[in-house]
Amino acid sequence: MQTLLNTLYVTTPLSYLHLDNDTVRVEVERETRLRVPLHHLGGVVIFGNVLVSPALMHRLADEGKSLVLLSEHGRFKARLEGPVSGNILLRQAQHARAGDPAFTLATARAFVAGKIKNTRQVLVRGAREAKDGEESTRLTRRADDLAAALRALPGAGDLDTLRGIEGEAARQYFAGLNLVLRAESRAVFTMDGRSRRPPRDRMNALLSFLYAMLMNDCRSAVEAVGLDPQLGFLHAVRPGRAALALDLMEEFRPLTDRLALTLVNRGQLNCDDFTEHEGGAVTLAEAGRKAVVVAWQEKKHEELAHPLLEQPVAIGLLPLLQARFLARTVRGEMESYLPFIGR
Repeated sequence: MQTLLNTLYVTTPLSYLHLDNDTVRVEVERETRLRVPLHHLGGVVIFGNVLVSPALMHRLADEGKSLVLLSEHGRFKARLEGPVSGNILLRQAQHARAGDPAFTLATARAFVAGKIKNTRQVLVRGAREAKDGEESTRLTRRADDLAAALRALPGAGDLDTLRGIEGEAARQYFAGLNLVLRAESRAVFTMDGRSRRPPRDRMNALLSFLYAMLMNDCRSAVEAVGLDPQLGFLHAVRPGRAALALDLMEEFRPLTDRLALTLVNRGQLNCDDFTEHEGGAVTLAEAGRKAVVVAWQEKKHEELAHPLLEQPVAIGLLPLLQARFLARTVRGEMESYLPFIGR
């Protein structure tokens, strides 16, 4: 399990990754910058114009380690992996469950409930730590709105209604997120709602970049337990879309949101770490990307108390554990899927 924590992220343009015996060697301008034993890695993720030798590609495929290609700003491009080794019986059960409207709705509702509960905790904590009484009250009001959304979930009789509740809850959440920023950071990092393709401000650019890395970890977790990442319950099925990985990702988004807030509030990122493009798009610059990648890897090694296991678990292993719970639910070994709820 621990190998899932060790993903090699390469962000430097024109880096060259190649196989050196049983080691991955990373060179920049023919100078060796990093050596990593292959057995320590769970996968490799490259951003933008990074070169990978054919020998390393073959070795990664042979050992069942993924090579993921993202744009320099974190948008998914492709994934190279070896033969699918998923459990065919589990995938048959998953496809059968996806055809059961009651199971699909109940599982989708669980994903949404996990997301809303965890986003609400971000606002509750922000209200508790706010230095301005009026802002604390406004955050509390937003948190109450999310509590109302949670109470509405059992009454959602179809996926469209459920998605509508989730969408409105997300709008309320992002509207309150600016108040969790420290006052001195707001001039640079205030967001005008959630914008994605492309991000229109620095906070959206930061969130999109973090979500791209989270998405890769969730897809790896889904595939590791043998589920079909393309067949989801909450997200609609579309060609090329890892709908189940997106489902699993929902309850973990607030973890990355908290990391984004920490990076900004502690001054670890500033306006120089972003690039503004013609047309209004904003992206992380190279130094910013490196800082976020390092912070994400460190975050994944932090431990949280898992409410079901009642023991500390590394954050980087949470998607794998939840994917296993989802697989047990699909098999009928658990009555219903229980999302991870942080504290």
